[in-house]
Amino acid sequence: MKFIFKAIVLALSLSTIHPNAAQAAEAAGKPSFAVKVTGKGAPIILIPGLSCSGAVWDGTVEHLKDHYQCHVLTLAGFAGQPRIPAPFLETVRNDLAAYIRDQKLDHPVIIGHSLGGFLALWLAAHDPDLPGPLIIVDSLPFLPASFMPGATAETVKPMAEQMRAGMAVTRPQFVTNSMPQVRMMVTKPADFDRIMSWVKTTDPLAAGDAMFDLFSQDLRGDIGRIKSPTLVLGTWIAYKDYSAREEVEGRIRTQYTQLKNCKIVMAETRHFIMFDDPQWFYQQVDAFLAKPGRN
Repeated sequence: MKFIFKAIVLALSLSTIHPNAAQAAEAAGKPSFAVKVTGKGAPIILIPGLSCSGAVWDGTVEHLKDHYQCHVLTLAGFAGQPRIPAPFLETVRNDLAAYIRDQKLDHPVIIGHSLGGFLALWLAAHDPDLPGPLIIVDSLPFLPASFMPGATAETVKPMAEQMRAGMAVTRPQFVTNSMPQVRMMVTKPADFDRIMSWVKTTDPLAAGDAMFDLFSQDLRGDIGRIKSPTLVLGTWIAYKDYSAREEVEGRIRTQYTQLKNCKIVMAETRHFIMFDDPQWFYQQVDAFLAKPGRN
């Protein structure tokens, strides 16, 4: 638990002040995500995590593109995309629902990593008839409860607001603060460098808004409305010096108690499963999509 607390403090150091009225006006009207479409077949939407480009899914798209049409998102403010004003994740959720309808995507599979997994859960709970199967990659319905038992959205929100209001950082500070967190999340140096290249072009205001939303939105009860069969891939290796595998898995399973038709599988990797062990990741994706309703 000491490790989890330290990790969240580092994550919160990525937050910054809420945009003022002038900043919000400047950002208004910009899209909440960019989309790159590759391949043919049944639709899959892939959502990256905090500060990441949609290129985090390049290997996955290469694996899937012969059988699926991959719609890869890069969220506003991340990896060089213009940011949008708050509320950030709620806007993305609503715009993603509109995108699915406008593009006439028939129950698309949604694969989300970390922040992207949270968005996938929120969309599926809010619009349960829109998505098809969900693949949630190392994400939780309510992040604070992983290190603060008994936390609720109401009890955590003042802390999240205070942290965002008091953590104004420059982009160089944002990059420096991100480095220890990213090192903890991936194994290979080349993958660390690639992720940091996206962090360097991420707007700290967007990252701050995203962290605030993750801390102030509790989906644990809402996920009971999800109709989609769901695969949750968890990790524990980054925590091995602080928590046993069973303890980490238990915290994950507790958060997903209300989600029906949910299969939880633990990876022997760090947070970026698709970088650390891509073949294992593809095997899990393929097996689930072949029979998504069977756990």
